[in-house]
Parts: sequence; structure tokens; C-alpha cells
Amino acid sequence: MPQRYPVALFLVFLAIFSAPAAANLVFSAPPRETQSGGADSYAPLAEYLSKVTGQKVDYRYSDNWLSYQKEMQKGTYDLVFDGPHFVGWRMAKLGHVPLVKFPGNLSFVVIVKQADTRFNSIQQLAGRTICAHAPPNLATLTVLYEFKNPARQPMIINTQGFAAAYKDVVSGKCVAAILQTKMAAELDKEAHATRVVYQSEPLPNQALSAGPRIPPEMQQKIYRALLSDEGRTAAAPLLERFKMKEFVPASSKEYLGLGVLLQDVRGFDR
Repeated sequence: MPQRYPVALFLVFLAIFSAPAAANLVFSAPPRETQSGGADSYAPLAEYLSKVTGQKVDYRYSDNWLSYQKEMQKGTYDLVFDGPHFVGWRMAKLGHVPLVKFPGNLSFVVIVKQADTRFNSIQQLAGRTICAHAPPNLATLTVLYEFKNPARQPMIINTQGFAAAYKDVVSGKCVAAILQTKMAAELDKEAHATRVVYQSEPLPNQALSAGPRIPPEMQQKIYRALLSDEGRTAAAPLLERFKMKEFVPASSKEYLGLGVLLQDVRGFDR
């Protein structure tokens, strides 16, 4: 009888070595830092997740918001760490699942000068200048969502940082400003130069979501790893940047529907 084992083994090896390699997973985050700053914050985490999953995770930096949004909308990113409005949109449109998040909530206020008695509600600011971060910043979109009439919107003056927005209100450059709630209280605790005319409902904090190219069992590995001591060490640069001590579990329920905040931002209405 002819010996066929060598041929069979050859076919097995051929199948193994000709099979396409699994594509690297892509991990990204908003362009809030320089390229080197982004690498410092996120590359160690990508390296750790490569070890955890057994699949190469590449951190990909976007140098502007337009490219970040475009690649997100295309479904390029497998793992993304960003704000709750983006997480909610990816859940609804791309099948992402939030895994872990920063503890605590996010809330925002609109302030005016203490002596300015013209304004006592947010709706009175339609057509007025508000110093704030440019959309798609969460704070700004949260406030703009309160203005349902497209013909009656405030005019956003782009400001770099909440502290700068506060100073611009006090100096009279803007009628109002949008700040994080805690930061508004801290900045004004001695001067008492401003007052609050609007405070948002609390929103869940920034989170890491995983896309559909990551199977559920791998998502669970990532989830458990980032809640471990080793994961906390790997994420230390990112945690320190945002003054956080750890990640905590995230649930889909708390991010459900938050993508609506992006409804007027280009590309997110699809």
C-alpha cells in the first residue's frame, strides 16, 4: 500500500502557512494631545492589551477631530476610549460594547457674570455668545442640545480650556461660558464673580468600548484584565493624566441613547 502520510502532512502545513493572519486590532482616542503625548498615554495600554488578547493591538493617533470622526464613522477602530456621547453612538451604529470606564459622573454648568441680571435661564442665551470648546466636545453638545429651535441657538466662541472660558466671562468677552461643574465651583470659590444659570444632568464618565471584530470571549479578557492590578499598572499613564485611580465596570444601559447628542455633528446623523 502506498505511503500517503507525507502528502497529508504537506497539505496540513500548506493550510496553516497559507491562512491569512489575523488583522491587528486598532485602538484610538480623541486628538486631545500631541502625537507624543498620545503615545505616552495610550501606547502602554495597547501593548498590554496585545499581551492579554494574544492579538496585536496598535495604538493609532489622529492629529485632528475630522480624521478621528471619519475613521470612527467608518468603523476603523476596534477599541476606543472617549466620551459617553461617542460611546452611545458607536453602540447604536457600529455594535460596540462599553467594557470599563472612569469612576464618577460628568456634569456641566453654564455661568454668567454675577452682576449680569439679564439672564436667569439657559434659553435666554439664544443668540448670545458662549465661550466653550468647539463641538464635538461633550460639554458644549450637552448645552446645545437644550436649544431645540435651530433658528435660536447661542453663538459658540471657541475657547481652549475651562479656565480660559471662565476668565472670558469675567472679562466680558463672552456673555456666558460652559464649564465642568466641579471646575466652575473651584475657579469661582474666592472671587464669587459668576453664577450658574443651567446645570446638566449627570452623564457617565469616559469609557473604553470594543467593536464587533472583537469576539465576546476576548472582550471579557480585556474587561477582566483592565480591572486587575496588572491592568491598572499598564493604564497608569492614562489614569494619571485624568487624575483617576482605576477603571470600573461599564454597562451598556448607562450609555444607551447618548449618541443623540451628536445628531447635529457632521457624519453622526447616519
